[in-house]
Amino acid sequence: MVRPGREKLCGEVEVDETYWGSAEFGGATGRKTLSKVLIIVAAEADGKRIGRIRMALIEDFDRKTLHRFIQDNIELGSTVCTDGLNSYRELNGYIHNRKVQNLRQGGEPLLPRVHLVISLLKRWLLGTLQGSASDKYLDDYLNEFVFRFNRRRSASRGKLFYRLAQLAVNAEPATYSMLTSRRI
Repeated sequence: MVRPGREKLCGEVEVDETYWGSAEFGGATGRKTLSKVLIIVAAEADGKRIGRIRMALIEDFDRKTLHRFIQDNIELGSTVCTDGLNSYRELNGYIHNRKVQNLRQGGEPLLPRVHLVISLLKRWLLGTLQGSASDKYLDDYLNEFVFRFNRRRSASRGKLFYRLAQLAVNAEPATYSMLTSRRI
């Protein structure tokens, strides 16, 4: 459901990362995990509302991984708002608005748009998919969520089906091994 050559996010874009998976006990803590999958999310600001979004599975919180996602999904010159994670530093070609939680004043929420999107994603995975979204197909579920979210204000519901059919016709055929392989 990802359209080749789609437009990148622009303007003010909030970026944050999250986990998906069951609770871990007796192992790693903080940003280190044993069995959870890492997801990075970008949400475009549309005034006080949420504009378009992008999501992807990532292998780690390494600077190279996070910067590659930003370069692939956000226009150069845009304002990128992130949390205090050091891996976001030295972001070239963007205006970097780094927000650190303990420095926030007056109860203003930290990255409200992207956190709302993450909350909606997890609610969708737990509700619609009954929490059984396996890691193997999670990338496809993320693409579906992004497709639906970005078209939530579409004036014509028929255009959603038209766009999906258009993408299916233009896509290369998928083999069984392509469908069943893990693509992280």
